[in-house]
Amino acid sequence: MQFTIVTGLSGSGKTQVIRFLEDAGFFCIDNLPPVIIPQLAEMFLSVNSKYDKVAFVIDSRVGDMIGQLIDNLKILKENGYNYKLLFIDSSDEVLVKRYKETRRTHPIPSKLGLLDSIQKERKMLEKLYNEADAVIDTSNYSLQQLSKRLRRIYHDEAKHDIAINVMSFGFKYGLPLDADLVFDVRCFANPFYVDTLKDKTGNDKEVQDYIMNTKTASDFMDKLEDMIDFLVPLYIEEGKTALTICIGCTGGKHRSVTMANILAKNLAKYNVNVIHRDILRGKE
Repeated sequence: MQFTIVTGLSGSGKTQVIRFLEDAGFFCIDNLPPVIIPQLAEMFLSVNSKYDKVAFVIDSRVGDMIGQLIDNLKILKENGYNYKLLFIDSSDEVLVKRYKETRRTHPIPSKLGLLDSIQKERKMLEKLYNEADAVIDTSNYSLQQLSKRLRRIYHDEAKHDIAINVMSFGFKYGLPLDADLVFDVRCFANPFYVDTLKDKTGNDKEVQDYIMNTKTASDFMDKLEDMIDFLVPLYIEEGKTALTICIGCTGGKHRSVTMANILAKNLAKYNVNVIHRDILRGKE
């Protein structure tokens, strides 16, 4: 079982870190009192098959209890648990700017203003900063850069990287709202006009053979597969966790279904799901 404890300054980007960890398969708990960490670790271990990666967010919102975190982490280590302590930091200037933009209240009150609150919190978390297995300063990071840094730290946990939906659809029923990439295959031979094929679908071999036995259709699929093979690693590197590739024909029954099935087979090394949105609707 792998545990991550995320801590750091308010406004430094812990929410984005937790979103990354959730996408990497971690079960995440926010704003946790440190004293219950050992009991929770024991509980999660008892259902290890379901929760093998767990992340806790513990920061100054718990008040003076934050001082108990190091002692409770020592208990984890003594009991043989594997954990990372991840500290998220940012400069005072950037934190002031972020708080001014969001207009949120800092969890450490101060009559001397926001900067004093930030400096008090920094002092409160100093020991955790020194004990951290990794420190990420987000002062000059975009979300993409933060994701890249986290992938370097959690490279084993993030190997699933991306889930791909390959969707066939009919243009006559409208574009899919969640499409990332859309390809139009209405330019290829239409089985609807063949009496023996019009009532079949792109899931039937006869329809697939009719469409793909033309050089233009087979060339198109070769080029499409090459492009998708090129693009998917770039999306993964960017930090994208889900991709919807849509292939459309007139009614979403023959051509788009055939080519969506072929493309999905080529992408089998990823977590791929095939959706035929309009295959059961009216005639093409």
